[in-house]
Amino acid sequence: MTDARLSIASEIRELESVLAAIPESRVIERMSLESRLETARAALAAMPQLPAPKARLTFRGRPVFGSHGIAADFGGKAASAFSDAFAAVAAALSEGLQAMGPIPGRDKHPLLITGTAIGSFGFEFELPAAEPGLFPASEKANEAMAKIEALLRLAAEGSDDAVAEVIEEVHPRAVRKVHDFLELLVQQQAWCGLEFGERSFRYADFEQIKASCERLKDSNIHESVEAFRGEFQGILPTGRTFEFRLADQAGLIRGKVDQGIDEPEVLNREWLHKPVTVTLKVMQVGQGRPRFTLMSLDDLHA
Repeated sequence: MTDARLSIASEIRELESVLAAIPESRVIERMSLESRLETARAALAAMPQLPAPKARLTFRGRPVFGSHGIAADFGGKAASAFSDAFAAVAAALSEGLQAMGPIPGRDKHPLLITGTAIGSFGFEFELPAAEPGLFPASEKANEAMAKIEALLRLAAEGSDDAVAEVIEEVHPRAVRKVHDFLELLVQQQAWCGLEFGERSFRYADFEQIKASCERLKDSNIHESVEAFRGEFQGILPTGRTFEFRLADQAGLIRGKVDQGIDEPEVLNREWLHKPVTVTLKVMQVGQGRPRFTLMSLDDLHA
């Protein structure tokens, strides 16, 4: 059934794309395509809904009483902090999260508490129902939950470079929200586990979550903006990666092109092997290697 839904979703996307390119004045040409689109949409609507994905967040520690219950004050704050982290990561992946202001698209990524999670004690969250290809917000919601699980796991068990690789993909503000969730647990002498699909991670004890919280603190994630002189050696537009040879053969920088740059291939067309000064965002986690990102084409100067 999933393959059938994907096939119809792909057909709908293709028909919508073709129709968007045909002027309204070409009525006869549009009629058959609009009819096919209406039929495809009706077929998709008639198919059984995919089950909404679920995540289980459980707790241990001082506020938790085995599998019997959890302190209400702690449980409410923990659920709220986790929901904030989820909304921020989902927005960072899809909405262009800014350093300040309301989290955009929050109503697209609601988490519903649909039950308690027994084992220790916690909550079962329902994510927005996934409709591949038609509802990107649902797909981003799944990706956001996977990123949170990865951040929790790697902050506990991974290298600084592995943590940085995930942080690179989400906004620092979103990482800060994940840290705020962990900090709340540390303050209450609690730790947690998260299960989502085939992903599962559980902190071993209070000391491990305390160490993870420290790794995701602002003071351990160093960000700066630096200027470099040299030449671009090549850009892979699909992977959004580049190589930049520093002036006087002083070294080679490998970095990424930010999603805010719509056409990274312009770097190959206009800036390849030309002397340039480029301003890059530099991010480093702990003792890991620096990671470089080109944030805007306005940061390039011949």
